[in-house]
Amino acid sequence: MNEKRDLKIGVKSDSEFFDELKGLADRLDGGWVPDKPVERLYFDNLPSLLKHLTPKRFELLQELRRLGHTSINALAKHLHRQYRNVFDDVKTMERLGLVEKDASGHFYVPWDEIDATFRLAA
Repeated sequence: MNEKRDLKIGVKSDSEFFDELKGLADRLDGGWVPDKPVERLYFDNLPSLLKHLTPKRFELLQELRRLGHTSINALAKHLHRQYRNVFDDVKTMERLGLVEKDASGHFYVPWDEIDATFRLAA
């Protein structure tokens, strides 16, 4: 059985990111053991996050999670979208770590939960 995987997406400056890492390291040094790992993907600002996770890509992510391991061609047909656009979206999301490719070359969403948060004001 695969371990559940969660992803936290957010908007953080470099200093906020490193402060969070330091806090986690301090907790680990103190003996804290997390229940399960939570991987993180941070963007410098909200426009950058929205540039990479567009509504079409979010829809693709949801459908790919529902379908499971599949080819880009099958996903494009399922979504009624052009192959090239789906290919570009999948490759962008693979580069970001939002989707992964299995040994047979099919893509899938490895996350059980994605938590996206951002502050409206500093």
